[in-house]
Amino acid sequence: MHVETMEETGGKTKAGHQVRLTSAEVSNLWTQYMSDSASACFTRHFLEHAKDQEVRAILEFALALSRTHMAKSRQFLAQEGYPSPVGFSEDADIINLNAPALFSDMFLLEYFYVMTIIGLTGYAGAISTSIRSDQRSYFAACNMEAMTLFNRIVDLMLEKGVATRPPNLNVPDQVEMASGSGYMKGWFGNRRALNAVEISSLFYNMEKLEVKVVVEMAFGQVAQSKDVRKILLEGAKICREQFKLIGLILAEDNLPSPRSWESELSSSTISPFSDKLMLYHVVMLVSASASYYGAGLSVSQRKDLAALYAKLITEIGFYAEDGSRLLMKNGWFEQAPGADDRKALAKQK
Repeated sequence: MHVETMEETGGKTKAGHQVRLTSAEVSNLWTQYMSDSASACFTRHFLEHAKDQEVRAILEFALALSRTHMAKSRQFLAQEGYPSPVGFSEDADIINLNAPALFSDMFLLEYFYVMTIIGLTGYAGAISTSIRSDQRSYFAACNMEAMTLFNRIVDLMLEKGVATRPPNLNVPDQVEMASGSGYMKGWFGNRRALNAVEISSLFYNMEKLEVKVVVEMAFGQVAQSKDVRKILLEGAKICREQFKLIGLILAEDNLPSPRSWESELSSSTISPFSDKLMLYHVVMLVSASASYYGAGLSVSQRKDLAALYAKLITEIGFYAEDGSRLLMKNGWFEQAPGADDRKALAKQK
């Protein structure tokens, strides 16, 4: 059987036949457009008020990437006949550039640090689920750009002294092999100390939680709608409680937690962003948290940790559902392209 292969430039085979985007590739492009259109709005306002010139340089680079990616993903979708996603524009009804800053420059570094980690995870998934060579090449290039941004952020955080390092471990004398059921127990009695894999997962999930706490507090502080304000502040409460739960696990082994950033929030009550944009962003962040908790659960070998992650996933799952319902109630929930509803089509006859 002859199998046609695609050229590096475009979704065509060597024979010149156009190869359609798969559902996974459409998902990758649509998700990128939505995320980058929101990111461009936030970054535009941050740039308006950031004072530190090195932070501003990073924001300018991040904004240029978002705009370039939006144009490219829209182009790919248009070539297939898909309508451009609505997403978020940089118009006055979405961003109020005159509104005071919500965050300090140093928190912006931490925020973009976490956002870039989420982006890198997304690009890795996009590469691994793409079949067309142009899609693999495109998202590989996006991944390299995000790595450049990530390295610039981490280098500047180290230079400014605001980088949060995970706990260090003492070097063991030799490799040890686990034996017996005691290695996995965690309910009662003396449970073993956390291993490096478990520590890393717990620590980085706490760091992401702390960013969400600050973002949800800030957005809840300025939101115009009572319903949106209520759900944002509820999200901050949930994330703060989860942060404390994970911190207690680390504290049992005398391990530190990431630093708090709540003091880096301004006292402004003037909203720089529309309620639609803020609620969408929080729902997106919470949904991303579920995947990171799932990854943590998959590598945790103590039963109490598995139970903890299951509890956290359930809590934020219900919260994300409430947020999505509020988006739909207000007519703000943009659907991704989907399969034809065959039953509905049949009823039209």
